[in-house]
Amino acid sequence: VALTAFENELGVQAPVGFWDPVGFTADGDVAAFKRRRSVELKHGRISMMATMGYITPEVTGKLPGFLSPSAGLKFADIPNGLAAVSKVPVAGWAQIAAYFGFVEFSGGFDDYKTGTPGDYGFKVLTSSDPEEKTKKLSAELANGRLAMMAIIGMFFQD
Repeated sequence: VALTAFENELGVQAPVGFWDPVGFTADGDVAAFKRRRSVELKHGRISMMATMGYITPEVTGKLPGFLSPSAGLKFADIPNGLAAVSKVPVAGWAQIAAYFGFVEFSGGFDDYKTGTPGDYGFKVLTSSDPEEKTKKLSAELANGRLAMMAIIGMFFQD
């Protein structure tokens, strides 16, 4: 029974169906599944943004102006990809880390215990129709999974 406990969850799609090659869900622990689903959603969303952030400057160009006026560093001076890591000033990384912390702590770590993982009440991209909402949320999971592979591929290529 534990092997099919999650067969009807979001993200279970043809042709593979429910796929757990490592056996993380073999015990049928619902709380552990919801925690992993919450983490999968978060990583998928971050990877989708990272993938777009990796591609967009090459396609549309970079912002005009200065990234750091005091250092004389323009946005155009920052290369794409992993090479950017060494070019962004320490104060810039501190701002990025502070924003990440704000996002992490404002969303809460236990959303999977109190409701649907990843649902923060932002309904613009979903739907009030349950069937349409399920379709859109399944697409989000699939695209997030693809984006996780895409960004890792871009890092390896870089």
